[in-house]
Amino acid sequence: MVRIKRGNVARKHRAKILHLAKGFRGSHSRLFRIANGQVIKALRYSYVGRKQRKHQFRKLWITRINAVSRKLWSINYSTFISKLRHAKIKLNRKILAQIAIMDPLTFQNIKNEIFN
Repeated sequence: MVRIKRGNVARKHRAKILHLAKGFRGSHSRLFRIANGQVIKALRYSYVGRKQRKHQFRKLWITRINAVSRKLWSINYSTFISKLRHAKIKLNRKILAQIAIMDPLTFQNIKNEIFN
């Protein structure tokens, strides 16, 4: 049986892992075995983080809409969204939050549409 030396393949694999570990602190970026564990962990966290980012942004948009609607008209978020649905105005929370912050006049017009 012929002996298989994986020199080139193994070196490329290690270099790839160490490249992914660039910026990690101490031996986590220099030693392959330790870096490999940290890269696997980091990739797992980044996968979960991509899902969490969506929840966090939605939470932020809801908070912004709630703050502006309470400040301007003294109605809470849930009432505002309910009135929007009833008026058949289809704007998502991201756009509503942008309008609330950037253009209060347009947000006021939305309110006028809802309560008419």
